[in-house]
Amino acid sequence: MATDVTIPALGESITEATVGEWLKGPGDAVAVDEPIVSLETDKVAVEVPSPVAGMMGEQLFKVGDTVNVGALIARIESGAGAPAKAAAPTPAVVMAVKPVMAAAAPAAPAVAAEGTRLTSTLGDAPPADVPTTSAPSTSPAAPAHADYDAMAPAVRRLLGDYNLDRASITGTGLDGRLTKGDVLAAIESGTATVIAATPAAAASAPVRREERVRLTRLRQTIAKRLKEAQNTAAMLTTFNDVDMTAVMAARTKYKDLFEKKHGVRLGFMSFFAKAVVLALRDVPAVNAMIDGDEIVFRDYADLGIAVSSPGGLVVPVLKDADKLSFAGIEKAIGDFGRRARDGKLAVADMAGGTFTITNGGVFGSLMSTPILNTPQSGVLGMHRIEDRPVVRDGVIVIRPMMYLALSYDHRLVDGREAVTFLVAVKDAIEDPARLLIDL
Repeated sequence: MATDVTIPALGESITEATVGEWLKGPGDAVAVDEPIVSLETDKVAVEVPSPVAGMMGEQLFKVGDTVNVGALIARIESGAGAPAKAAAPTPAVVMAVKPVMAAAAPAAPAVAAEGTRLTSTLGDAPPADVPTTSAPSTSPAAPAHADYDAMAPAVRRLLGDYNLDRASITGTGLDGRLTKGDVLAAIESGTATVIAATPAAAASAPVRREERVRLTRLRQTIAKRLKEAQNTAAMLTTFNDVDMTAVMAARTKYKDLFEKKHGVRLGFMSFFAKAVVLALRDVPAVNAMIDGDEIVFRDYADLGIAVSSPGGLVVPVLKDADKLSFAGIEKAIGDFGRRARDGKLAVADMAGGTFTITNGGVFGSLMSTPILNTPQSGVLGMHRIEDRPVVRDGVIVIRPMMYLALSYDHRLVDGREAVTFLVAVKDAIEDPARLLIDL
C-alpha cells in the first residue's frame, strides 16, 4: 500500500513551487517526517517531509519541474522503513532571501589548511580571519567512504563545497548516515575538518573550467525584485557618520549586568533599532509606503533585521519594534539568528516590514548603498567601526566611527526628511540618553 505525498501550503500568496532537489531516491528507506524533496518558491526554499515511515516509491516530478500547491508529488511504499522520529516538525524553511544590500553576494567558502576548523560568526564584530590555502582548480575527489553514494545530494554538495572530511562528522541519520543538519552543525561548532589539497594537485598546472548552473527560482525572484526596486522607486542614498564612543562605553559598562538579568547579550543592534524607532516617529514618511495614488502611513514600526544564515542573509521582521525593550529586541534578534542558522525560519517571519536595517559591518563593509526592499520607503545600512581622526573642540582626536547610509524612495521622502531622519539616528547613538527620555 502506498501513501501519497502532496505539496503543502507554502505561505500566503504562494501557489506553486519548483522541484529543487530530491533528497531521497526510489527504494531508499524513509522515516516519518524525514525530508524527501526540496522545493523552491519565490520567497523561500522548503523541505517536504514524509508523512509515514516506509520506502521511497514513485517520484512524479523531476528536478526543475513546476508543481502546484496540493499536487501529488510522490508516493511512499509501505514496508520496513526507518524508525519514526520523536517529534513531527513542520516543513523547515531552509532559506528566505530578501534583497538587502547592493553589494555582491558572499564569496564561496575558502579551502582551509588541513587540520583547521571551520567556524561561522554572527554578531557585532566581523568574522575572524581563517587561515586558507588556494582552492584546487578541480573539484575535490569524493571521500573514500562506503556510505558516500548513499548520502542525500544536499549532504554531498555541502561536503564538496567545504571540502570536508566525512570521518570528522558524526552522522545521526539511519545507520549513522550524515544528514544536512549534521554537516551544518559541525561547520557551526568548528568540529568539521577540512581536507587539504594533495601536493601533486597543488603543483599541477591550473585547469580552466566553466560550469553552467540554472538560476534557482529564488535567485530569479531576487533579481526581479532588485530590478523592480530600481525601476519603480526613485532611489537615493544619503550618508552620515556616527561616533560610537558613547554606545560602546554604555555597552561595556552594562553588558555583564544586562546579560545576567535578561539572559541575552547587549549588542549594538538594539541601540540602532531604538534610534530608528524614534527617528521614524519624527519623520513618518520614511515609515510609509506608496500604494497606487495613495500614501499609507503607519503608527507602528515593523523592522526587518538582516541576519546571517548558511544560505546567506535573510531578513526576518521584528514586529512592533516600537513597543519592545532593549532586552526584547536582543532576544528576538538572537532567536532569529539561531533559527536562521538552523534553517527553521518560517514564511511568516519574513512577512511584512515597514523599514529595514542591514549591518554590512559584520562582514567588514566600510560603506555601501543599500537597495530598497519594496514597497518599503527606507533602508538603513550600518557598517564597520574603525578608529578615525576627527575634530572635537578644535582638537584632532581618535574616535571609533561608523558610516551610516540611508537609501530612500525620493517619490515619497524629500531630501530634507531623509537627512533629518539620519541626523536623528546619529544624535540618538552619540547620546544614548535620548533613547531613554524619548528625544
